[in-house]
Amino acid sequence: MRILVAGKSGQVATALSRQAEGPGMTVVCSGRPDLDITDAPSISRSLDAHKPDILINAAAHTAVDKAESERDAAFAANAEGPKLLASASAARNIPLLHISTDYVFSGSKSGPYVESDPTGPTGVYGESKLAGEEAVRERNPQHIILRTAWVFDKSGSNFPKTMLRLAAQRDEINVVGDQRGNPTDAQEIANALLAAAKSVHAARQNAHWGTFHFGGPDAMSWADFARLVFAVSARHGGPTATVHGISTAEYPTSARRPANSMLDSGLFEARFGYRAIPLERSVERCMPEWLRNLQS
Repeated sequence: MRILVAGKSGQVATALSRQAEGPGMTVVCSGRPDLDITDAPSISRSLDAHKPDILINAAAHTAVDKAESERDAAFAANAEGPKLLASASAARNIPLLHISTDYVFSGSKSGPYVESDPTGPTGVYGESKLAGEEAVRERNPQHIILRTAWVFDKSGSNFPKTMLRLAAQRDEINVVGDQRGNPTDAQEIANALLAAAKSVHAARQNAHWGTFHFGGPDAMSWADFARLVFAVSARHGGPTATVHGISTAEYPTSARRPANSMLDSGLFEARFGYRAIPLERSVERCMPEWLRNLQS
């Protein structure tokens, strides 16, 4: 099975690239200038050159606050790009696995979101990602849309690395404590995507197409996530800080964040047989690399 990944610098694409070779599987990650998801000829050239069995879209405009002032750029990457990928892959009978986000929801629900819950994005980023979902559904019936949330990896820019950098500079940190979600290891998202790819490749006629949620198994606030990061850091001799939970109102941002980003991953686990490892194990796995980067 040959998998082409659109995107090469994001956290999920980077995690996928670490699994470039496996039993009966090759993963190729490609981004601009070789594969520009906003340019139809570029997509066609890449698909014809690589001839993948599966296409994964891990490219996106993920700067949530910047999206508020960069609406055209956000919609180009998150809506027009998926539309072009879906059309090109459908024309070649190639299944498309597309990564989406918890931001398609309003965050007003009290419990975890399931796939059938009504959407209602509150900002440009969520609006553009929802438009991308709709484009994929309309243009390639052989699709899996994977919504995830609060992504982190041992590489790239993310919340845990920011917390460790701040803890190296100060003893106390204020962190939002009234938003809840499922911190999700990019390596686990990569594993989930590969599990889904193997499943649909093996049984195209009976594949489980559609929209699924995949998040880390542990739900918590940003403040609690920071406390967990510092607890693991302490075990590795890294920096720690006292975390004070504050309200969203006390930490204003350009884009409104969902108060509830919790995702129910039960359907994905039932269909594809994969569940993310516990969050603490993921943080333990990433911590040595985070601390090395902190010292460099």
